[in-house]
Amino acid sequence: MYQVLYRKYRPRVFSDVVGQEHITTTLAKEIEEGKTAHAYLFTGSRGTGKTTCAKILSKAVNCLNPQNGNPCNECEICRGLDAGTILDVVEIDAASNNGVDSIRDIRDEISFTPAACQYRVYIIDEVHMLSIGAFNALLKTLEEPPAHVKFILATTEVHKLPVTIVSRCQRFDFRRVSPQAMTGRMKDIAEMEGFTADDEALSLIARLADGGMRDALSLLDQCAGRSRAITAETVCSVAGMTGRDHLFALAEAVCGKDSAKALEIINDLYATSCDMERLCSDLIGHMRNLMIVKTVRSASEILVCTAEELAQYRAQSEKFTLENILYCISRLQESMANIKRGVNRRTEMEMAIIRLSTPSLSADTEGLLRRVADIELRLRSGHVAVSSPAPAAEAAIAPERVNQETPAAPEERPVTEENPAQENTPAQGDAESSIDWAEVLLELTKTNMPLWGILNGSSAVISGDYVLISSDNPTLSSFIKTGRNARDVKEAIFRVTGRKYRLGIRNAAAEQENPQQEHKAEDPLENLIGRAKDMGINIDIRN
Repeated sequence: MYQVLYRKYRPRVFSDVVGQEHITTTLAKEIEEGKTAHAYLFTGSRGTGKTTCAKILSKAVNCLNPQNGNPCNECEICRGLDAGTILDVVEIDAASNNGVDSIRDIRDEISFTPAACQYRVYIIDEVHMLSIGAFNALLKTLEEPPAHVKFILATTEVHKLPVTIVSRCQRFDFRRVSPQAMTGRMKDIAEMEGFTADDEALSLIARLADGGMRDALSLLDQCAGRSRAITAETVCSVAGMTGRDHLFALAEAVCGKDSAKALEIINDLYATSCDMERLCSDLIGHMRNLMIVKTVRSASEILVCTAEELAQYRAQSEKFTLENILYCISRLQESMANIKRGVNRRTEMEMAIIRLSTPSLSADTEGLLRRVADIELRLRSGHVAVSSPAPAAEAAIAPERVNQETPAAPEERPVTEENPAQENTPAQGDAESSIDWAEVLLELTKTNMPLWGILNGSSAVISGDYVLISSDNPTLSSFIKTGRNARDVKEAIFRVTGRKYRLGIRNAAAEQENPQQEHKAEDPLENLIGRAKDMGINIDIRN
């Protein structure tokens, strides 16, 4: 009778287990030194070797002639356990024996000594399926079992186990088997079975297995049943990877904002009995592949696809921005939840595609960011025409008429250390009005805390196009001369008033000492001489 590959080539010693050296080495060392625990907990994803290691461990602790911590598989105990004639090793499926009565039966049995072996071993698979009552019944027995009893618990969902159970066991976490390790193991099995498989086919099988050695061998068995010379095309055909063209077409319609084309594709798929939940899931996976191609340098090591499909993914990812891809994944996942609890799956899927292909329908932050990123991409690729300024010849037509109609505005120089915040003096006689200076200072705390500390306790008024600041702090004048500080104050004023103002500083102390000079006009010549002296230039005006 034919035996499937994963059963025929199930490891019989620890050294045959693929990809779990961090666990098998420890277990073999414990058995070799006689320091085995009374309870073990094996956790990890499916097909990584949990049950296999449990069976090897149960044979090794009872083997009459262990070899470096491994069972010899030759003594009467090993042969009896393999054949099932020795009943001292009990394997229980907790999925179908999850009640309190099953655990009570175990508790009653452990008081009897083993019939042929040194230890009575209980392997409880999928232990997370036990009920709360069963867990409570197991607690005391698991903590202090008789000397001749050992427990091995295996689960794929360790987070469902009570902490009290986990703390009573020696825990081992099984990793996903790497594609390289699976490829080497499958190549050896192919040679022993007498069929061939090229490296690309084995690599594709390993990625499809998603870290599970059992899944990889099952898929290899299917491929060998179809052809004795396994290629990547054989794997794609057996695994059902053919027929992804509709996903590329849907993504192309979304990228091109062609909702009509996208709905036509959905209608054709619906006519062929395509499940809308499966379609949404496949489209999420397609967008995830585009995301991986766009962000990971060696995407071929992560994606499960052929070389031709990888080239298609690379070409299509150039048409999407990363923001657009992430937005599509987020919205499709929301639609997936709605499809599961909705009444009309087709309508929900069509609504999702229309939202993705019509960005103007999305008014949330993510939708706006997606639209901005899309505009930037089109600008970089040259797909958006930007109007250029009028040619010089057209601007030169009727210059006198233009100048007469629109007087030129005075040029406003940027604020720098050479050009301080006091750009000009406000015109005399301008009426002063109040400004919500406290609100301005509150806005300033969001951008420039040091400047807020300098201006704390100050006041200000509006005089024409100027905001005049009054403060007793002598460092204000020098501190506000830097371009950044002046700019931050102006932006805070604009956010409060909605209007752009220039800055001026009013020295309150000087005004109190010389109130009669408050409205005295400055001498332009003296101002020029003072600025020249500040620059190190001496001007003699005696002549």
